[in-house]
Amino acid sequence: MFSVYILECSDKSLYVGCTNDLEKRLNQHNNLKSGAHYTKIRRPVVLRYSENFPTLLEARGREAEIKRWKREEKMKLIRVTTLKI
Repeated sequence: MFSVYILECSDKSLYVGCTNDLEKRLNQHNNLKSGAHYTKIRRPVVLRYSENFPTLLEARGREAEIKRWKREEKMKLIRVTTLKI
């Protein structure tokens, strides 16, 4: 299983990524040198959204789609998902 996720950084910017181990990747973003440079200099980061896919191809496609969105669209996705929980 592959996850597409949105992180909120300490400067309130958003980061979109894809992984096959979300818990491990969040740890990397927040604590290790192997995290993405973008998030490394904006720690701590908080998971705001995730979505699962059976294949890497599907996950990468969704990641690319979300990355093209404006901030407002990403925030709407986060809000709508939070309301469903």
